[in-house]
Amino acid sequence: MSTDVTDKSPAAAPPGKSGGSADGSLLQLVLGGLRRNMRQYGMLIALGLLVILFQVWTGGDLLLPRNVSNLVLQNSYILILAIGMMLVIIAGHIDLSVGSLTAFVGAFAAVLTVQHDVPWFLALVLCLVVGAVAGSVQGFLIAYLGIPSFIVTLAGMLLFRGLTEILLKGQTLGPFPDSLQEMGNGFLPEVGPDTNYHNITLLLGIVLLVFVVLQEVRDRKRQQEFELDVVPRNLFLLKLVAIVAAILTVTMLLASYKGAPIVLLILGVLVVGYGYIMRNAVFGRHIYAIGGNLPAAKLSGVKDKKVTFLVFLNMGVLAALAGMVVAARLNAASPKAGLNFELEAIASSFIGGASMSGGVGTVLGAIIGGLVLGVLNNGMNLLSVGTDWQQVIKGMALLAAVGFDVWNKRKSGS
Repeated sequence: MSTDVTDKSPAAAPPGKSGGSADGSLLQLVLGGLRRNMRQYGMLIALGLLVILFQVWTGGDLLLPRNVSNLVLQNSYILILAIGMMLVIIAGHIDLSVGSLTAFVGAFAAVLTVQHDVPWFLALVLCLVVGAVAGSVQGFLIAYLGIPSFIVTLAGMLLFRGLTEILLKGQTLGPFPDSLQEMGNGFLPEVGPDTNYHNITLLLGIVLLVFVVLQEVRDRKRQQEFELDVVPRNLFLLKLVAIVAAILTVTMLLASYKGAPIVLLILGVLVVGYGYIMRNAVFGRHIYAIGGNLPAAKLSGVKDKKVTFLVFLNMGVLAALAGMVVAARLNAASPKAGLNFELEAIASSFIGGASMSGGVGTVLGAIIGGLVLGVLNNGMNLLSVGTDWQQVIKGMALLAAVGFDVWNKRKSGS
């Protein structure tokens, strides 16, 4: 019996081989963890590689503080739309009307503030109400009358585009009040001593860093308590190091220019709020349920029609918010505003890990997908790539992302 125990003991292994096997097992553990979580980390790794490549190709211009700030401002409305679109796609639907709805809301805001001198805050509330009404009408037609979302939102795309032309009479209307312009172009005020950095931005970056790290540790512990599969410890630590480095880099870049844009705070609140809803709230779990397996969700008591209705109502509100941001950014409402925004939002969702069949995706994934497209656009503009080739490259990126999703599902199934 003693011999049997000795044979199984780790001490019985030759000293010379134990170190090498440990190093090999560590590498295999990390690579195995990456393979098992490729859907989760694939686009994050792709985003990091894109940033590095364009930083090299542009001679360091991509990560200049001014350009990073512009990158946030230029893509903020697409990221807002991508959050709502991710929820729509997870529920197994699509929304083609969001680009036209953003244009219509921007036109409505211009009529209120420019022509009728309505205070900007009241105009903001009224515009959000308009978005909620538009989303609820489409949600009702889809959820309770059973009309396919593709048809309803395609009709909505044409309807809102036409109403925008009618409201603006084919002309650009502006400028907006200064307070409303701050929503799309403003920065947080500078306070405190002169440190050569924006103090509030530094403080917000530290708070965000602590919050994200604690949230990651908490989620991992919760998964372990429920005996769920978690990423290997070494891979988890590597993930934390990458998160800390990314947040610190962005914080220092923004703090060395004008500070954090106001719209970045709006985005942060949306990401945290919707991330919590999709991870922890009953409503979020029901969205995943009806997108993943609708018959099973119905048998489980999920009110699928109500959930679908609320998903499209929410999309309408976020489209209205994006419309206000883009109008404030341009300081005018234009009949041509919002063109192809719906395609950008859909592409961001699929690049960020959403599945064509529904039931899969995260809010953070939508943000990552939007940033991938944003970095592509910004980097190619810095390199003076023509708009024709930009469309080709973005189309190939979308095709590659969806192809990766299909390949990943087939591999998992096998």
